Amino acid sequence: MEDYKKRVSDEKLLRKLASSGCVLIKGPRWCGKSTSALQIAKSSVFMQDFKNREQNILLARNAPSVFLKGEAPKLIDEWQVIPFIWDAIRYEVDTRNAFGQFILTGSTTPVNSEEIMHSGIGRITSLLMRPMSLYESLNSTASYSIKDLFNGKFPEGDVSNLTIEDYAYLCCRGGWPGSLECNKQTALDVAYNYYQSLIDNDFNERNIFPSINKTKAALRSYARNISSQASISTIIEDIEQNDKLSISSVTINNYLKRLRELFVIEDLEAWNPNLRSKVAIRTSVTRHFVDPSIACSALGVGPNDLLNDIKTFGLIFEDMVIRDLRVYADACDGEVYHYRDKDGLEADAIIHLRNGSWAALEVKLSDSERIEEGAKNLLALANKIDENKMKSPSFLAVITTTNVAYRREDGVFVIPLGCLKD
Repeated sequence: MEDYKKRVSDEKLLRKLASSGCVLIKGPRWCGKSTSALQIAKSSVFMQDFKNREQNILLARNAPSVFLKGEAPKLIDEWQVIPFIWDAIRYEVDTRNAFGQFILTGSTTPVNSEEIMHSGIGRITSLLMRPMSLYESLNSTASYSIKDLFNGKFPEGDVSNLTIEDYAYLCCRGGWPGSLECNKQTALDVAYNYYQSLIDNDFNERNIFPSINKTKAALRSYARNISSQASISTIIEDIEQNDKLSISSVTINNYLKRLRELFVIEDLEAWNPNLRSKVAIRTSVTRHFVDPSIACSALGVGPNDLLNDIKTFGLIFEDMVIRDLRVYADACDGEVYHYRDKDGLEADAIIHLRNGSWAALEVKLSDSERIEEGAKNLLALANKIDENKMKSPSFLAVITTTNVAYRREDGVFVIPLGCLKD
C-alpha cells in the first residue's frame, strides 16, 4: 500500500518470522495489525469476511491442511473465530519444518480457548501491537532515539513545534491509524467511535457484562484513576461516590480481566531493582489504558477540557507517554515498569532491556519547578541503585510538553515527547 505508514513493530515482526514458524500479532482493534501484516504476507484469509465466513470455518474444521495452503507467510486475520486452527498450525509448522509460515492477528483472546490443546511453544510466538506512537503518526521530530540513548549517543538538542494545545488534542485523538488523514473534529470522532464500539459491540452485543451502566462506570472510574496506583477498593469507592452504583470486587475484577483480554487497559508493573539499602518496594500496578483517547472518551472530555483541568491533563499525558515508551522499548527488546518505594521516591517509567541496561524517566507537563522535581527524583533513584549488583542507568530523562530538548548540567535529559522515537 502506497500510503502505508511504517510501524515500529514492522522490524520486530520480520525478526520473529525469521525465528519462528508462526507469529501471533495481538493488540486492540483498529490499531493496524492486519494492515501491518499485509505488508509482509504472501497470501491471506479474513475471518471477518462474512461472504466466505461459513465456508472458511467449515474448511478450517474439516480440512485444515487445505485451509492452510497458500504462499508463506499466510495471514489468518481474526483467527480467534476458529481457535481450533491453532493446533493445526502447530502441526503444519512441524511438518514443513520451516520458519515464517503463518501470521495470525487477533484483538481478543478466543472465547473457546478449551479447543486449543497445545501451547505452541517453539512453533508460535507472539507480538503485541499498540496504537501509533507520536513518531509513527508523524507528530515527532524523531531526533531523540531511545536506542541511541541506551547506546550512549546523545543529541546536542532539538526543538519540537508541538504546543501544549497540540498535546491536548493528541491525547484525545489517540493513535488510531484511521484518524490520521482526517480533519481534527473527525479524528476526535474516530476516537470516540472506538470507545462507543467497545460498549455497543464488544460488551453489549456479546453479553460479556450484565450491566452496561456499570461497564461505563468502571471505564470512567479507571479513567479518573489513570496513571495512579489506585486499588480495587479505591475504584469501587470511586464508582459508588461518583456514579451512585453498587459494585462488588468480584464484578470489578471480572470487568478488568475482560478489558485486559480486549487490550483496552494495560497496567504498568512495578520494577524491583537491587538497592544499596533495604527499602520496601511498592508492588501495586499503575493504571493505564492502551491509548489515552479511551480515557478521554470515557470521561467525555475534549482538548479544551484538558487545558482547563491541568491535573487531569497531566495524568492523561502520562498515559500517552507510557504508550509511546512501550512502543519504543519493545523495539529495543525492553519492557516498561514504574518504581515507587516506601519512602515515596518514584519514577513514572523504567525502561529495562533484556541485556540488563535500564533508564529512568519522569513525566511532567511544562512547569519548570515540576521538571526540577522530576530530575531530582531520578538522581535520587540512581543513587539508591547497588551498582555492584546491576548496571548504572544508561540515561535519566524528564519527558515534557515543552519545546526545547536539552541535557542539564547534572546529566538529566529534558525531552519533549514530540522529539522521541524508538
